[in-house]
Amino acid sequence: MFPRPYSEAQTTRSRILRYLPRKVSSWEGTDGAVDLADLLEDLLDEQASLDDVVAPLGDSGWDLPTPSPRWSVSDQIGHLCYFDRAAALAIRDPEAFSTEAGRLMEASLVSETSGDDFTLGEFRSLAPAERLERWRQGRAELAEAAGTLGERDRVAWYGPSMGAKSFVTARLMEAWAHGTDVCDTVGGHREPTHRLRHVAQLGCITRAWTYINRGQPVPETDVRVELTAPSRETWTWGDAGAAGGNSVTGPALDFCLVVTQRRHVADTALEVTGEHAADWLSKAQAFAGPPTDGPSPARERREPAQTARSRS
Repeated sequence: MFPRPYSEAQTTRSRILRYLPRKVSSWEGTDGAVDLADLLEDLLDEQASLDDVVAPLGDSGWDLPTPSPRWSVSDQIGHLCYFDRAAALAIRDPEAFSTEAGRLMEASLVSETSGDDFTLGEFRSLAPAERLERWRQGRAELAEAAGTLGERDRVAWYGPSMGAKSFVTARLMEAWAHGTDVCDTVGGHREPTHRLRHVAQLGCITRAWTYINRGQPVPETDVRVELTAPSRETWTWGDAGAAGGNSVTGPALDFCLVVTQRRHVADTALEVTGEHAADWLSKAQAFAGPPTDGPSPARERREPAQTARSRS
């Protein structure tokens, strides 16, 4: 059998890899040291996996509405493209990023959709093939800039500044979460991988942020998180003896879907024990921006439609 030709996404990934440093620092995760170069490669792989889903889509596929209100598949990719480029700018030129962020904030105050008009307007005007190429270019810009980051560097962002590794992890999380919306829409499939650990890590370390962002006191009680990875190994966070037995256990995929507000916890196989654990997962938000609420349980979303049919 002849080798399968490289996809365009894989070719793009190979071009981007040349920007990554060969020797960089590592940080300690729950399962050992996490190398920044490995983290950057995981980001490229996550982006490439979504690229493989959208690249074959025709014009009608790009225009399909996704679970995010008012957003099409094109808008999901346009959002990633804008903020990948913004992330590259934040690394290269913090002052210029601050100016651009201010412009976005001002635009967002005009109307409910003006922020989207600012970030997506130019992207929406492009043909699908041009949109895909624009996103690939933005990914390359981000990889080149991220390859210059050092262990103790911090990067300005729309909320608090972020450490280098958390910053790169956030971009990976965004690619995965918005990719989930796209796959839910077009029926695409991405096999769960070890990269979910990065999303879960961000979900855990943003627990306090979830409360601060809502102007609520941060609970002092710890929550133990034990997740089953796609490889069947166990990933853990938090104190094993958390007060009150507050804990979350179950599939890593389900946890990631909840903390990125792609699924309601009731629609997952997660086992949630304790008042503090339940409260956290009811509002968990692993991404920056104003506080938002995740989807309602699937049963509640179906009931209005069933009621409407019964009245017809």
